[in-house]
Amino acid sequence: MDVFDRASALEAQQNEVALANHFAKQAQGTPQVSASMCLECDRPIPEGRRQAMPGCQYCATCQTLMEKRNR
Repeated sequence: MDVFDRASALEAQQNEVALANHFAKQAQGTPQVSASMCLECDRPIPEGRRQAMPGCQYCATCQTLMEKRNR
C-alpha cells in the first residue's frame, strides 16, 4: 500500500464518519439551521434546498463543485 492508497483510505474513512454523524443528528431530531446565503458564492440558497437538506451551507452548484474538487 503506497502513500496515495493510504490517503484514499483515510479520506474514505473520514467521509464515512462525517456521514454517520450527519445522519445520527438527523435521527435524533437535532434541529439543523441551514444558511440562507451560500458560504461560497454569497447567493441565496433556494428554500426547497434548505428544506430538503437541513443544515446545508452551500447552494447546490457550489456543493457539487466542492465535491468534485475533493475527489
